[in-house]
Amino acid sequence: MVSGRSANGELDACFRSLMLSISSGRGQAEGGGAMPTLSGWKDLPIELLLRIMSIIGDDRMLVVASGVCTGWRDALGWGLTNLSLSRCQQNMNNLMISLAHKFTKLQVLTLRQNIPQLEDSAVEAVSNYCHDLRELDLSRSFRLSDRSLYALARGCPQLTKLNISGCSNFSDTALTYLTFHCKNFKCLNLCGCGKAATDRALQVLPVNPLF
Repeated sequence: MVSGRSANGELDACFRSLMLSISSGRGQAEGGGAMPTLSGWKDLPIELLLRIMSIIGDDRMLVVASGVCTGWRDALGWGLTNLSLSRCQQNMNNLMISLAHKFTKLQVLTLRQNIPQLEDSAVEAVSNYCHDLRELDLSRSFRLSDRSLYALARGCPQLTKLNISGCSNFSDTALTYLTFHCKNFKCLNLCGCGKAATDRALQVLPVNPLF
């Protein structure tokens, strides 16, 4: 995972390069006056921050950028719709808890893990803030319990795609509750969910699940 120090350095270098380009390209504003002074990321208009964010293409850098200044936080909060933390090898749970309130416009969130880290508290944080979420990958989240499904049912009713493969602790009662409240499901991956994928639960599913 990219360290905060190295990523901040890359962002600062990007800003200096941007300022050099502006100063060499235009010395005056269109009206003839002097160009406004830009001393840091906080001085850039949010529209430009959104444009920069759209071409970064590195979720790790975006996470670091959210802590640089209020401008980045605002831009990410308004503009980020797709985020993956699957590269996070440690502390994914605490990271998601700390980020959820910043990324309220998320529509696609990937939290797939090689080493189980995610706990119910992180999924509850997502459900508290990310109400526009459409696609969620929680595969291999062995520590999650029914609390997570109940939280998603209450906070993320727009879900259309959910991957909970390998989440062996979910019950059919919680799965039934989730599908009752999330009526837009098109894809549901239940591979390895033996306790949840019972005949009772499958009868009420709005889609054909994957096994």
